[in-house]
Amino acid sequence: ITSSTLDIKNFKKLQKKILTFKPDYIFHLAAQALVKKSYNRPLLTWESNTLGTINLLETLRNYKKKCTVIIITSDKAYKNLEIKRGYNENDILAGTDPYSASKSCADIATQSYIECFFKYSPVRIAIARAGNVIGGGDWSKDRFIVDCFKSWVKNKPVLIRSPNATRPWQHVLEALNGYLKLAIKLNNNKKLNGQIFNFGPDKKNNYKVIDILKLIKKHWKDISWKIKKDNKLKETILLKLNSSKAKKNLGWRNVLTINQTLELIIDWYKNYYFTNSKANNSIINLTNKQIEFYQRKIIK
Repeated sequence: ITSSTLDIKNFKKLQKKILTFKPDYIFHLAAQALVKKSYNRPLLTWESNTLGTINLLETLRNYKKKCTVIIITSDKAYKNLEIKRGYNENDILAGTDPYSASKSCADIATQSYIECFFKYSPVRIAIARAGNVIGGGDWSKDRFIVDCFKSWVKNKPVLIRSPNATRPWQHVLEALNGYLKLAIKLNNNKKLNGQIFNFGPDKKNNYKVIDILKLIKKHWKDISWKIKKDNKLKETILLKLNSSKAKKNLGWRNVLTINQTLELIIDWYKNYYFTNSKANNSIINLTNKQIEFYQRKIIK
C-alpha cells in the first residue's frame, strides 16, 4: 500500500495527489471529528469538514476517469429533534454545534455538487451517514470509550458528562462493512449515484451511556465512574438512525450484539495496556484476529 499524508484544507496539494494517483475508489473520512474540539477550534473544524470536502469535490469535478466515491458525513448532521423513530435519509440536516453544523454543510455541499456536476460524469458519488462507532485503537480525546479505558488502567473513575445520552452504538467494523458494500454496489449500479445511506444499529443496540458502563462492568469488575456534567457543551441526548434503506438495497446489517462489540473492545485495550504488545506485535495479531472474526460473522 502506498501511503502519503497531506492536509485536506490544501486544495492544490490534494488536487495534485489525486490527479497523479488516479484512484478507482475514494473513501472520504478526513475530518475534525470531535464535538468538544469544535467549540475550541471552530474555524479549523469548518475548514476541515466543509471546505475540505468541497476541495475534494472540486478536484473530482473535472476528473475524466471512472471513480467511485463514498463521502462519509455523520449521523449528527441531522437536525436535533430528539425523535424516537430514528432519522431517515430524507430528514432535515441542521446541526447546531460547530462539528455537527460543518458536517451538515459538507453533506449539503456534496448533494449540490452531485446535482450540478456529477449526474453524467464518470465519477459516481454516494453519501454515508454512520452511527456512533466504537472500537479498539481509537485514541481521540474526549471520546467516551477511550476516556474510560485511559482512566481504568490507572485505577481511576472515569468522568461522565451525559449518562442518559442515548447513542446508536456499533463497532467500527460494522460501519466500514457498510461503506465497502455501498462502494461495490455504486460501482456496479449507476442508479445509486447521488443516493444517501444511513448505517446504524438496530433499535435494540441504542443504549444510554450509563447502560454501556454497566454492561462493561460485567466483563471488567474493577471499574468505576463519576458524573460531571458540562453545561457549556451542548450535546444531543437522543440520537437514532433508521437504516432500513441500507438493509433493503445493500443487504447490510449489524451482525454483532452489543455484548460482542464490548467484548472485542475490552479485549483490545486490555491487550494493549497489560501485555508487551509493542514488542511482540500481539496488538497487531489481535486486531487481525478481530477482523477475521468479523468476516466470519458476515459470511454466515
